[in-house]
Amino acid sequence: MKLRFRQVDVFTRVPFRGNPVAVALGAEGLSPGEMQRIAAWTNLSETTFVLPPEAADADYRLRIFTPRAELPFAGHPTIGSAHAVLEAGIAVPREGRLRQECGAGVIELSVDADRLWLKAPPATVTRLDERFREDLAHALGRKVGDAPRIVNVGPAWLVADLDASAAVAGLAPDMAALASLSVQLGITGVTVFGAATGGSTAIHVRSFAPAQGVAEDPVCGSGNISVAAYLSATGLLERFGSSYEARQGMALGRDGRVSIRVEHGEIFLGGSAVTCIEGEIRLS
Repeated sequence: MKLRFRQVDVFTRVPFRGNPVAVALGAEGLSPGEMQRIAAWTNLSETTFVLPPEAADADYRLRIFTPRAELPFAGHPTIGSAHAVLEAGIAVPREGRLRQECGAGVIELSVDADRLWLKAPPATVTRLDERFREDLAHALGRKVGDAPRIVNVGPAWLVADLDASAAVAGLAPDMAALASLSVQLGITGVTVFGAATGGSTAIHVRSFAPAQGVAEDPVCGSGNISVAAYLSATGLLERFGSSYEARQGMALGRDGRVSIRVEHGEIFLGGSAVTCIEGEIRLS
């Protein structure tokens, strides 16, 4: 059996500067166990499998796997897979829109020139229990602000404001401690952010998910959505505006650019993508 395969770099127009996602097209012959083994083999933060839709209003269905587990939703795999689906001719936008079915429901995407936008699932935001504050500070190697939040958008991220981009850039977290904290809290991982100084971007973001087999996600869509939900919930959105660009990945030699819009309480995530590898996966 052979599967059509693409590796797509997301949140960049320049190959090898964003976050890669592996996309298997026409994956309906695979079992969930086979999908998980392929995701462990690619060893990327996420691998996706494109399937025929089950929902009447969807154009295609997507299953998303980290090296260790399946996710109901993730941002960069959604944008990268939509790019691959369009490029392969599997779906055609209707009035400029695609509808992707996944574990979080039907996600609507809009096509804006070379940029794809998705409307994020509704976020739930809860304050971190005080007894875990010191554990978070220990894992990050520095104190955090007084308002860490757990934001659930399918993946659940513990979001912390480090105030300035220099603090974000200088982090050297204890990955074992982050993994242990993530397991205790039942979350995907920890996303931190700080205000950028100068340049075209407003925020510097980093996302760590060692419990999922991903020490640091190069450019994380759901992490950036979670930051936007945090800003909205804590009244900090005015500081950056309802439309801003975030930068992520520099610690890993990348330079991802993530666009965010917040409209009437809804969060929209935007980014470009470019295909770096096209071929086949041979299963036998």
